[in-house]
Order: sequence, then structure tokens, then C-alpha cells
Amino acid sequence: MLLSNLNLLTTAPDGVAKLRELILTLAVQGKLVPQDPSDEPASVLLKKIRAEKDRLIAEGKIKRDRPLAEIAEDEKPFELPKEWEWVKFGDVALISSGITLGRKTPIASATLLPYLRVANVQRWHLNLTSMKQVVIDRSELERFQLCDGDLLITEGGDWDKVGRTAVWRSELTICLHQNHVFKARGTSGDWNPIWAELYLNSPVARSYFASAAKQTTNLASINMTQLKNCVFPVPPLAEQSRIVTRVEELMRLCDALQAKARLEATQHAQLVGTLLSALTASTTPEELTDNWHRVATLFDLLLDRPEAVDALEQTILQLAVRGLLVPQDPKDEPASALLQKIRIEKDHLIAQGKIKRDKPLPPVAEDEKPFELPPDWEWVRLDAMCSVITDGDHLPPPVAPVGIAFLTIGNISSGKLNFEGCRLVPPEYFDAIAEYRRPAKGDVLYTVVGASYGRPVIVETDRPFCVQRHIGILKPAMGISLPYLGFLLASQFMYGQATRSLTGTAQPTVGLRLLRNFPAPLPPLAEQSRIVARVASLRALCADLRQRLTTARTQQVLLAQVLVENSV
Repeated sequence: MLLSNLNLLTTAPDGVAKLRELILTLAVQGKLVPQDPSDEPASVLLKKIRAEKDRLIAEGKIKRDRPLAEIAEDEKPFELPKEWEWVKFGDVALISSGITLGRKTPIASATLLPYLRVANVQRWHLNLTSMKQVVIDRSELERFQLCDGDLLITEGGDWDKVGRTAVWRSELTICLHQNHVFKARGTSGDWNPIWAELYLNSPVARSYFASAAKQTTNLASINMTQLKNCVFPVPPLAEQSRIVTRVEELMRLCDALQAKARLEATQHAQLVGTLLSALTASTTPEELTDNWHRVATLFDLLLDRPEAVDALEQTILQLAVRGLLVPQDPKDEPASALLQKIRIEKDHLIAQGKIKRDKPLPPVAEDEKPFELPPDWEWVRLDAMCSVITDGDHLPPPVAPVGIAFLTIGNISSGKLNFEGCRLVPPEYFDAIAEYRRPAKGDVLYTVVGASYGRPVIVETDRPFCVQRHIGILKPAMGISLPYLGFLLASQFMYGQATRSLTGTAQPTVGLRLLRNFPAPLPPLAEQSRIVARVASLRALCADLRQRLTTARTQQVLLAQVLVENSV
């Protein structure tokens, strides 16, 4: 059943990760390779390990540990195959802690050596790119030095760091381990460290570590006692080797499946980009219609993942601001007449003292125009489409237990206003802010600082609030459609200008002066309305496509989960 549904499992979200977990689960339960009756049973192997431990104790090479408690039936996570045995991990491994940092060491006997810390120990492998060094007394080398085949197990940190396990394969000539990294070593040749690595990284052991770990708000850790008491399945030694070999083969298959998926995703993105570029390369509505029909025949192939729908929506915005989405009407009042009305309205607001008179901006030069506009459109500076382009108050805001909401970029970066948990400022602080710096319903907020720069949000609430200086406030001029201004600012055309205008490295910033100077395509007012209606209908189509994809992927995840559960 698993093989016949492999495509379903590997194409589901996180499907290959689930397949890896399934492989490990089947492996540790003895379901991945057949048992061989001729194998020496695990009970004999355990007697050899016990005898070797007793010999080492007698020779004074190791200390005798306190006996671990018997394994209760409810501690056994699954039933073992014949000839396997349950033990406590501490019964088969010699477990020790690493060197504690900051200890005083006599200079005469000191040596400086690299050591492993939690960050260096990942699941299945070691990351040696950022090694640190510690001073150690040479007499302690044997105690803390790693030997080929040692198992390294992390004490904890955040949740993913609890019990991460990897095998040391003599990557360095000499290396130590810190006290937050446990070392587990076998007593003789009757120990397969890769089998132990496999089990301790499996979902079964990870579940034990999660339940046994000491927990704080964001951190978790296990101590040596909990590690020693981890129930541990011991197959016959020969079967351990067969399981390890089979798991390695299947993990290579998973690697290949992931590489194939990445390649397919890259090729799909290239195909989507090429076909959607054909739409934006159209020069007339008629040519766009022809190109659209060609692309529409491939919709089922193209729009089978959310990022493709995102690309389609961005293409729709690009077509809209280029005047290719709806036909022009010669009876529309041209944008030039609209600009004259906007200029009169601005002069009126300046005379009333409601806005300031800015320095006149130069016309858009020919080399600034990236594409040709339809008749009766105009290239303008973004400032010409707004009565005000400003930002939030520059003074540090006082904090009040009750008062007026003060929003930061974090409150608008999701594409809408989010007042939950926002800072509050006293009403007198809000009242002291110039009116043109206060956002109001019908404005557009625009992020101008940080990694989330260039994101517009339309204000649709009557609730009074103010914003930090990292947020631009654009108040549309009379005759400028608010939705049109919103998706113009959301288009790749405007985002590209924002990117090219960035200043600063640690904190990228879109300066207001540059923002006001952005070239922008202005349609006649009547055409703005037609464009907005068309974009709204196409965005609704995109939203429907996303919902269908979400539903389909949810079903795929559920089917994959059932497949995994039925395979164990």
C-alpha cells in the first residue's frame, strides 16, 4: 500500500519529512527488514555487554552504576519482534557528561583544544563551522576526548535541541565535548552506534524526551538520569546492521525525492514566469486577450500551488496599472483634466492651512517611463495623486495604560491593521499630532523601513490611531480612487521603485522625498473605476483558487497521515 501511494505521500506538504519519520518508525519497530532465525538473539548480546561491563568495573576503568529500574509494561512503546529485547539505554551504553567551561587549570599542564557544544550537534550530523576552544588539563584528556564511533546527544535548549543525536566519525584529530553534550560509548564490538543514533533520532525516542524533559517557557532539557532511563530496543547485532543499511538506502531515496521536488518547483516557477511574462508583454487589450486565452488553457497545470496564484495576482496588478486590463473609452474625461482639478483642490487646502505647500516636483522624464500609456493617461509623480504624503510623528511616544492606539510596522505587516496588543498613548499626545499626520479612514499606510518595506494597507476603520515614523501615510487627492491607489502601491512596478530607492544597510529605508517622486501611471477617473471593478473580480478568482488549493492540500495531508498510520 505504501509503495502504490508513494506519489501521494511525497507530493503532500511535508510529505518527504513524513516519509522519513515513517522509515525510522518502521525501522525501530523491526518492520523494515525481515528477521533471520539464524541471528544470535539480543539476549545473548546483552549478556556479553554485561560481562564486558563487569570486566571494566573490576579493572577500575569504569564505575559501577546504580541499577536502573525494571521496565514496566506501560513504558514499552510497541511490541518487539522475536529475539529483540527492551533495555534501559544506560544498561548498554557508557554515558558521560562533557567538560564544564570556566574551570581553573594549572598553566604548566594546560592545553587549548576544540570542543563541541549544543550548536555543533545536529540530528544525524555535526556542524563544525563555528568551533570554540577550551583550556583543559592534559590529565583530563582521556576523560573528555572523543573517539571514533562515540554518540553525541544534546541536553537541550529550545524544543528541537533536546536529544539531538549524531555519531562522531573522527572529523578532527582531537576534540572534546562540553557538559551540555552527553557522550555515549559502547563497551566493545557488541555495540552499533549508528543503530543507537537511528533510534534516538526516531519519533519514538523524541516523544520520550519531550515527555521527560524539564520544561520552562521556551526551553527544555534532559538530564543524564532521564537519558539513561530511555527505553531502548536491542535487535540482534546482525539485524542492527541490516536495518542501518536499509535506512541509509531509503534516506538516500528521500534525498532524491526532495531534490526532484525542488527541481520541479524551480521548473514550474520558470514556466509560470515565462507564460505570465507573455501577458505583461502585451501592448494592447486585444493582444492581451489572445495571450490570456493561451495561458488559460494551461491554468490547471500552472495554478496548482499558492505561489503560482500569487504570481498571477501580481500579473493582474501589473496589467491594471499599464492600462491593459479594461478597454479605454474615448468619452472619458482625460487624466490631464483630472490633474488640473487636483491642483485646484490642493491649492484650496493649502490656503486653508490644512496641508503644506511642497516644493514643485519636475515632470516625469522620458527615460523614467518604463512603458507606454494608453491615450488620455498621464505619467505623474506619486505626490500628484495625493493631497499628503507624510509619515508618523518623529517624537518617542509616551506609553499609557489606556488611550489612543499607536501602531508600528508589526501591526500592519500582515496586509491589514491589527490593533491587538498594540501600544497605547495618552489622548493629549494624539491631539498634539498635526492632523495631516493622523491616519484616517480612506488613507493608505505604506511601510518605509525594514525588511517589510513597500507594503500598502488601506485604512478602513473610523477608530482614531497614530503610527510610528516608519510608516508612510498617503492621503489620496480628490479624483483618485482609493482602491486604485492601493493596488498601484502593491504592484511590482511600484515595489521595484521602492527597492531601487532604498538607503541604509542595517535598516533599509524608503525616503519620503523619493517616495513622492516615484513615477506613477494615472488613468482617467472613470477608467479607474472600471479597472478597480475588474481587479476586484480577478482577485476574487485568485482567492477562490487559493481556497481550493488549501482544501485540496488539507485533504492530501489527511490522506498522507492515514497512509502513514496504516503503514506502521
